[in-house]
Amino acid sequence: MYLTEEQQALLDGAKGETMAKVMKTLVMYGSAFGAERMVPVSSRYNHLVTSFGLKMMTPVFDLMDQLIQAGAVSGQPFSVDPRPLDPKVPANFLQKLVFNKFMYSAQENYEQQLQKLGLMDEDAFTCACYFDEVGNRPGKDEVLSWAESSAVVYANSVLGARCNRNSGIVDLMGSIAGFVPEFGLLTDEGRKAAWLVEVKTTHKPEAQLLGSAIGMKVMEDVPYVVGLDQWLGDSLTDDVCAYLKDFGAATASNGAVGLYHVENLTPEAVDQGRSLLAEGYQTYVIDDAELERVQKSYPVVWKKADAAPKLCFVGCPHLSLQQLQRWTADLERELAASGARKVAVPTVFTTAPGVKKVFDATADAQKLRAMGVIVSTICPLMYMNNPLCGSMPVITCSNKLRTYSTARYYREDEILKILTKGGR
Repeated sequence: MYLTEEQQALLDGAKGETMAKVMKTLVMYGSAFGAERMVPVSSRYNHLVTSFGLKMMTPVFDLMDQLIQAGAVSGQPFSVDPRPLDPKVPANFLQKLVFNKFMYSAQENYEQQLQKLGLMDEDAFTCACYFDEVGNRPGKDEVLSWAESSAVVYANSVLGARCNRNSGIVDLMGSIAGFVPEFGLLTDEGRKAAWLVEVKTTHKPEAQLLGSAIGMKVMEDVPYVVGLDQWLGDSLTDDVCAYLKDFGAATASNGAVGLYHVENLTPEAVDQGRSLLAEGYQTYVIDDAELERVQKSYPVVWKKADAAPKLCFVGCPHLSLQQLQRWTADLERELAASGARKVAVPTVFTTAPGVKKVFDATADAQKLRAMGVIVSTICPLMYMNNPLCGSMPVITCSNKLRTYSTARYYREDEILKILTKGGR
């Protein structure tokens, strides 16, 4: 790998042994993927994926201490994925005991380490760091050193930034050094689409379901999606961005997509059109029957397949302000139609702390509370990692949460019916 004089000096120890190890890590990482050089990280902020103080993560805590002691802190302030705990989210005595004494007992100390390393602020905990209320929104063509699959795919696809699907800790290393190896989605060639996906549904497809179908088909490749603009239009409005957020999270978790293009909508597709299709691309057609087939293929991993749901999570990735407002209106309407006042299943809506602060000041927040819904900034996946929670019949409209936990997926209209009319 070619290194500049500055980069070689870092590798040779010009700023100490710890910084040299950081640089060596990045060089080895890039070499494994055939990178020929390093490129500067140009975004104002970074985003880290590792937000949870799991007791077993002693090597990570030790590494963080070494970095802090050596002064090898992030060159950019950073946001980080959601916190794993919230006392307002329903949990029984034993579940709370596992959370606080065995799983996330190091959370407080770990957050202190994050603050010393460069955390943006005490509330910068969300998987959707690009929300206006959070402030970590990179610009087109900016080079990032992020991890968190749903954030990376959004930044690449909707914002036109450039970032690989980095792992935890590597995201921090790039921010500390100020450089990342150039390969994959940082290159023009790596951003070409290997798949043409034709959406031929008779109605607007569910974002999480469409993303799931594409992710499972193309895996780590880049898809170029046509026909979706007939349902979304050609402008990146708040509603469209919320749709693409959920769509992208499903492609990234049900497959390993780090970038997608939507014809006439996402930045590179608008600029370059079908010239983004790589030579020899494959075609995948998605119609109503294909989406139905995909949903029916999901395994039900509950101990009792016909169990009544005990908890519902909505918001993985975190809900936008507009989504919170829409869900409030939908619940209010459907509860009134069914003659009920409160949801039939304990329900948690999750969002970013900054979004929650704005939402809490609105009348909608009072309406949601009256309907029995909890608004939290928790990470639903970290909650479900508790084996005592994982054994519960939990429902969700998140394909990411379904993939990584025992939660059972339902479309948004199905979730709304369960919450307002009961049943499953």
